[in-house]
Amino acid sequence: MLAMSDINYIKHLRNNKGLSISEIQRTMGINWRTAKKYADEDQLPKQKSFKKKGMMYEEKWGVIVSDYCFR
Repeated sequence: MLAMSDINYIKHLRNNKGLSISEIQRTMGINWRTAKKYADEDQLPKQKSFKKKGMMYEEKWGVIVSDYCFR
């Protein structure tokens, strides 16, 4: 996956400079399909969110443990 700055640069090259997909691909050194994906789509990729798992987070045992340890 590309960084957001690369994605924005691809969109800039396509929309403002009027470069073709092949020219963007050669300029940035990326795959043609990747250049097409980010140049022509309106959606930006979503950042992944990580949910913490385990007994400390799911069952609220963290509060009990911290109260016990710090008294």
